[in-house]
Amino acid sequence: MAAKTAKTAPVLVTGGTGTLGRHVVPLLRDAGRTVRVLSRRGGASEDAGVEHVAADLLKGEGLDAALDGVTTVLHLAGGPKGDDEATRNLVRAAQRAGVEHLVYISVIGADRLPLGYFRAKLGAERAVAESGIPWTTLRAAQFHDLTLTVVEKMAKLPVVPAPGGLRWQPVDARDVASRLAELTLGRPAGLVPDLAGPKVYELGDLSRGYLQARGKHRLTLPVRVPGKVGRAYRAGENLTLEGASVGRRTWEDFLAERSAP
Repeated sequence: MAAKTAKTAPVLVTGGTGTLGRHVVPLLRDAGRTVRVLSRRGGASEDAGVEHVAADLLKGEGLDAALDGVTTVLHLAGGPKGDDEATRNLVRAAQRAGVEHLVYISVIGADRLPLGYFRAKLGAERAVAESGIPWTTLRAAQFHDLTLTVVEKMAKLPVVPAPGGLRWQPVDARDVASRLAELTLGRPAGLVPDLAGPKVYELGDLSRGYLQARGKHRLTLPVRVPGKVGRAYRAGENLTLEGASVGRRTWEDFLAERSAP
């Protein structure tokens, strides 16, 4: 009876309207699960199997109602800061609701990069792991979508900076979504292997690939990222070169799709 209840209960997806959530929610629906999407504004859905609820993770408001009857939570919501506090609020509400599986998406290097965003991600990871709720955490590389935002902004400059030694291994959000759907529908697995893209690039190469795909030309200027952050990136602390799961879609594939008519 418990297993049947878990399968028929809605899956709560925080951040279900974001870049990753828009890919994950249909996969969960295709698997026959009802999905409850949590966002700050809520909203309506054309799919009878998708319910939208409004709640504020940072303020901890509306979470008890959002979690009513939920046994599985997929926590995708995130921002430039405050992810640790938002996750602690979610964890407390999930404990009260008797949630049986909490799945979290984090970032490769959360335990190594000396930046506030990564420290907040690590704090969120710890909140999940120490919650007493069976859990699964996946660390992923930067999405192609974020990479595109970065190189688009740099391409607007007369000279495009090319930080030496700064490497990324961007992954397609659809590959991450597929893995997360699998993990959400499975049993709690703790910290699973990282998920990265199929190729490692210098940031300058990512910019050049973008410019070429757009038919643009810019001069590039080698620069050196100073301090602890620069040393961490040059040491590859943001990468998992061994033991990671690898996505299928490359940066070139992504750019070709975005450049298609």
